[in-house]
Amino acid sequence: MVENKIDDFWKNKRVCVTGGAGFLGKMVQKTLREHGANEIYVPMIEDYDLVKGEDIDRLYDTAKPDVVIHLAAHVGGIGANRLKPAEFFYDNLMMGVQLMHKAWQWGIGKFVAIGTVCAYPKFTPVPFKEDDIWNGYPEETNAPYGLAKKMLLVQAQAYRQQYGYNSIFLLPVNLYGPGDNFDPRSSHVIPALIRKCIEAQDAGQREIVVWGDGSPTREFLYVEDAARGIVMAAEKYNGSEPVNLGSGYEISIKDLAEMIARLTGFEGKLVWDTTQPNGQPRRGLDTSRALKYFGFKAQVTFEEGLRNTIAWYRQNRSK
Repeated sequence: MVENKIDDFWKNKRVCVTGGAGFLGKMVQKTLREHGANEIYVPMIEDYDLVKGEDIDRLYDTAKPDVVIHLAAHVGGIGANRLKPAEFFYDNLMMGVQLMHKAWQWGIGKFVAIGTVCAYPKFTPVPFKEDDIWNGYPEETNAPYGLAKKMLLVQAQAYRQQYGYNSIFLLPVNLYGPGDNFDPRSSHVIPALIRKCIEAQDAGQREIVVWGDGSPTREFLYVEDAARGIVMAAEKYNGSEPVNLGSGYEISIKDLAEMIARLTGFEGKLVWDTTQPNGQPRRGLDTSRALKYFGFKAQVTFEEGLRNTIAWYRQNRSK
């Protein structure tokens, strides 16, 4: 595969990154600049409600992008998904569908839609292959969110078929890394466990409570790797097939919790609260399509990524 020169694709291109001020978005901005993009427009939530069509028109009129990378999403962990399933469905569906439709109407050259691993069926064989995405209903706790995002795949394929519109759909696995969301009301498993372990140490507590029974498996992708994969796909991939972005490393929640305890120095006991849901039983991706189609392979090892994330949290948490 021929590598693009650093500035070939992005030279003189204007890029709009929805969600660009968020955890992944900041890293995508950084990666875009490293690849030669110098006109990046990030719509701020105070200025644009991307659920409203008129705000999207105003955004595209202002930004005049050549490429849209749609990262913005209403997201959260199992607890948040159970509390607000209707919001998660409506907001994510209306944002994505209107952003892509209006990108086509405005003649924007390319639309990069970011899906979610939650779109896969609950009992997908591991490793998840992209062709399995329609073979069943998603895990119930996050199905409304997962299905709303999956509609962008249907839309991307339909618009390519009818209009010849260049829109692509990527399926990143769970992300983590420095700058993650550590709010206990909405955080995902890695930042939640890091915070619990460090706060327990500070308070001299001898145990922490972890949801579920520890048996489910998950795969995680370091945020820098995810950003690199998205930018590489934007540069090099122009097809209708969905593409996984992952690390290819599957770990049980039990092993994950024990690893985070070890890396944070927490020596107390892990107590498993089996009244709380496990979520999807297994999650691990087949990442061969991303390597084949645009040369992406994760580079940061899981332990290295966890160490970086823990160090960032220690430095940045409010005292």
